[in-house]
Order: sequence, then structure tokens, then C-alpha cells
Amino acid sequence: MRTGRVYFIADLHLTDERPVATGRFFRFLQEEVAGADALYILGDLFEAWIGDDHDEQVAHDTARRLKSLADSGTPIFFMPGNRDFMLAKAYACRSGMTLIPDPTRINLYGTTTLLMHGDTLCIDDVAYQTFRRRIRHPVMLRLLRHLPRSWRRKMANQARAGSESAKATKSSEIMDVNIEAVERLLRTHHAQRLIHGHTHRAANHIHRLDGQECERWVAPDWYTQWGYVRCDGHGCALKVEDLFAELAAQKSVSNQDE
Repeated sequence: MRTGRVYFIADLHLTDERPVATGRFFRFLQEEVAGADALYILGDLFEAWIGDDHDEQVAHDTARRLKSLADSGTPIFFMPGNRDFMLAKAYACRSGMTLIPDPTRINLYGTTTLLMHGDTLCIDDVAYQTFRRRIRHPVMLRLLRHLPRSWRRKMANQARAGSESAKATKSSEIMDVNIEAVERLLRTHHAQRLIHGHTHRAANHIHRLDGQECERWVAPDWYTQWGYVRCDGHGCALKVEDLFAELAAQKSVSNQDE
């Protein structure tokens, strides 16, 4: 039975190396998303995606869980992020997901809402934006997809290491969205609301544009926390929880029973 609600998540960074996040995600699908009007995944569902032949177990398990949700009647929409921009039609079909471009504008219970991963809003990070344009070029994508899987995996690992190294030398401001870019896009798309991820800075911001208030919701990452943005006919709300709280509680109960 549907209850008129839509969920937005981003930056789960799922990998076989982080089973707690994977388990929490699967429970989230079963306990909260089931029966919803839609689920939007706004990029970086996976820590690193080397192509639709990605062979981590979490990729197979996630496809099965998402397809089950989609088959039950909840539409799932996927927008590629900076870590899984190579996710394409084959995996989306296997998972029951519909691929959507970045940005995408939707009518969300009567409110014009713009959806983005969020990395293109970080225009002050010039080096990243230059890299993004090069790596996302159609010719480059075709070349990457035809490389042996072992090569792609090695390149992805190198890219992850390089990204972490680069973050250590960048200021916090550079890695956040540029407010002028945010407001320009809201005006361009005539949107009253923006929902995105990427920055890992879960929050609700208000932008006053041309005499009206516009909302900007930032979905949380799933490294040490987990959560989502939930919207219905009354508006949106942000949920952020400790990722390891349930695990700690289970251990505590187990210790008491011994």
C-alpha cells in the first residue's frame, strides 16, 4: 500500500569492504522504501564502478534487492555520480532502475524540484572539473569500457588513491558547492527545490531568490552515518543516523545474554 512518499539517497559508496553499510542499505529498502512512490539514487551508490561487468559480490546482491523492490511496484531512478559514472544500461536493467541525466527536473507533489549528484556545483575545484570533463567525454568512456577488467580495476584504485590525496591539500570551501552556481541553476530550471549529494554535508539550506525561498537538501553519505531525504505532499525532511549504532546495540544485547 502506497503512502505518498519519495526517498532520495546518495553517496552510499557500497563495496565488499564495508558490509555494515550494505546491510543497512538492504534493511532500508525493505523496512522504509517498500511501498513508496519512488526511490531516487543520486550517484555514488558504489565506491568505484569499473563497468557493468563489475564483479564485487555487493554489485550482484544490490541488483537482486533493487530488482525485487522495482518488481513490487516502487520505481527506482539512478543518476550516476563521480564514482559510478560508468554504470550503464546493462546493470540498470538487471537492477530494475531507470537511468536519469544530471540534472533532472521533476514535479514532486506539486513542487518543481531539481535533482543532481552535486559535483558539477563545486566549480571552485577547477582541477576536478577539468578532470571530470575529460573522463566523461564519450570517446574516453568508449575507450575505458573496452579495456580489460583488470586494467579498469587498477585504474579505479589509482583514481581513488589520487582523490584522497588531492582532498588533503584542498580547502573545505573549494570542495563544497558554489552558491552562485546553485542559485543560477535554480533560476535556469525555475525550480523551488534542489536535492543533491556529493559533498557529504547533510543539511537543509534556504536560498532567497527573486522574492521567494528555495530549498536545498543535501543527502548524507553512508561512511560512518546513514540516511536520506524523504519528501511527501507536506514537504521534505532529512534523516541522519549513526551507521554503527545498531551493530553496537546488537553486541550489547548479545553480551547481556551470555
